[in-house]
Amino acid sequence: MSPEHGPRRSRVITVEPALTQLTKLTAGETHRLDRAIVAISVNPELGALIPGSLLRDYVDEIDGVRVIFFVTALQTITVVAYIEA
Repeated sequence: MSPEHGPRRSRVITVEPALTQLTKLTAGETHRLDRAIVAISVNPELGALIPGSLLRDYVDEIDGVRVIFFVTALQTITVVAYIEA
């Protein structure tokens, strides 16, 4: 028997200006952001599609995190373009 595996996760890449924003976050904010990034990598259809683009806008109101991202066609890579925490 093969072991049960969890959902397949995409690889997450962070680009400018998200990288600059990331350097300004506190440890607590980074922890909250990490949870959101994991959720997005497991389910790349989270968030609302931004009209006229391939971008998605994910807001986690409980953790106070916002991530704008897009996913490659095969959903193997998630590119984070913007973060707020």
